[in-house]
Amino acid sequence: MSEILSSLRSLMATHSPPLDALVVPSEDYHQSEYVSGRDKRREFVSGFTGSAGLALITKNEARLWTDGRYFLQATQQLSNEWTLMRMGEDPLVEVWMSDNLSEEANIGVDPWCVSVDTANRWSKSFAKKNQNLVPTTTDLVDEVWQNRPPSQMSPVVVHPLEFSGRSVSDKLEELRSKLKQESARGYVIAALDEVAWLYNIRGTDVAYCPVAHAFAIVTTDSAFLYLDKKKVSTEASDYFKGLGVEVREYTDVISDVALLASDRLFSSFSSKSTKDMEIDSDRSDEWLWVDPGKCCYALYSKLDADKVLLQPSPLSLPKALKNPVELEGLKKAHVRDGAAVVQYLVWLDQQMQELYGASGYFMEAESNKKKRTSETAKLTELTVSDKLESLRAAKEHFRGLSFPTISSVGSNAAIIHYSPEPETCAEMDPDKIYLCDSGAQYLDGTTDITRTVHFGKPSPHEKDCYTAVLKGHVALGNARFPKGTSGYTLDILARAPLWKYGLDYRHGTGHGVGSYLFVHEGPHQVSFRLHAMNVPLQASMTVTDGLSATKSRHPIK
Repeated sequence: MSEILSSLRSLMATHSPPLDALVVPSEDYHQSEYVSGRDKRREFVSGFTGSAGLALITKNEARLWTDGRYFLQATQQLSNEWTLMRMGEDPLVEVWMSDNLSEEANIGVDPWCVSVDTANRWSKSFAKKNQNLVPTTTDLVDEVWQNRPPSQMSPVVVHPLEFSGRSVSDKLEELRSKLKQESARGYVIAALDEVAWLYNIRGTDVAYCPVAHAFAIVTTDSAFLYLDKKKVSTEASDYFKGLGVEVREYTDVISDVALLASDRLFSSFSSKSTKDMEIDSDRSDEWLWVDPGKCCYALYSKLDADKVLLQPSPLSLPKALKNPVELEGLKKAHVRDGAAVVQYLVWLDQQMQELYGASGYFMEAESNKKKRTSETAKLTELTVSDKLESLRAAKEHFRGLSFPTISSVGSNAAIIHYSPEPETCAEMDPDKIYLCDSGAQYLDGTTDITRTVHFGKPSPHEKDCYTAVLKGHVALGNARFPKGTSGYTLDILARAPLWKYGLDYRHGTGHGVGSYLFVHEGPHQVSFRLHAMNVPLQASMTVTDGLSATKSRHPIK
């Protein structure tokens, strides 16, 4: 890490203007939670592998901000060159920069990797000391990243109507209706799952997420898709032509957004000719819609800020409200997935008894500490999770996992997004609690399921934690609430049984789940975080109930 930091500081010094600090976000050009290998810039510079966090490199310091899910993991993974900043406990990154960097300091960031919201918030914070947010023309991390993983070149795949349940033309019609309601003439789409959902396509560019790297622009009379054309087969090309969607190169989006700003973006499929558009009535008073949390600053900077409608995506809620076909698919996917998990737990219980002398589920007896007959019989967090994946892979419509399996023994189960590694993963232990948080992608649905078990005699404290979590599950699962209630209001139902023991957990309780899309899907969630107040829960939304016994051991301070 020392060499990487040194190289970055050299680039910062020679940058025009010279940079006093460099921000390295976790996000890619689409503000994604999960990113491809070549977009894991923050992981590359810091060594921290969690999905959320932000690295700040100054002339003589390196700091990493992350949330409560990753405090333990970051403490283990960061070298002594880094200082961990705990979100919710330490100052916000913009507050720290404003307070600790000099007057008129230049703070660099790749404008493709930071959202409009974030960039505007930072700029406002920097104003009091005349500090400057400097969009770099290239990503400095990419310049020092040797052997950076290549781009994925897998073809995009059409997601059939039998699984999507709704046609592209219907979705476009609804979107254009919303544009007209807001007096907007176009919407710039950066979120990968929104592009995939709108055009009924899927891809494999990001591990665990069936999406392709793509942007889209939809106007009141045209529709565009921006992705590497080498990913578009003849079949897919015919599909897009049939929809009237013009496919352009991924890199063309920046110039086309500029054309959109001046109302000079024309499609060959438009019902109007270029001449008609040129003499059309003045549309200068119409807005261009951008979701400030999902669109990168690089694209936003090409628009006239005074004519931009900064509002949450018009696609987010329709995507979250599952249609009947999607709901039925999700049910079927969960039945198959649940069967695989049950098969796994039966197999694992038998293996723990045979290899380790465990008493087995529910027996509440001490293990007999049976010796393994050979090293080949050893079970680890990783080998058992591989078994679970193989059982899932045998199920109909399986397309892969929906996130890295959290297979965790004992204290590892308290690391909220723990991921076992071959060199360091723990061996299974009949006298320790075991947590398995996992999920899969099926053509008809996405799953996310957690089970916490013990193969011997759990301690009284483990029983108390497990029972409190069960009570929270039951309370939330049985809740009846009036229309307009948000997940923020309901979150206390899951936590209250834990609070009686002075316990809590540093993550949300539940999140939306996509239909063969992202395992974490908004805009709704069940959480203590204030933004969970923004969207009421509605019928046909899918939401997890995700507290777990081993992750609930954090004492209230």
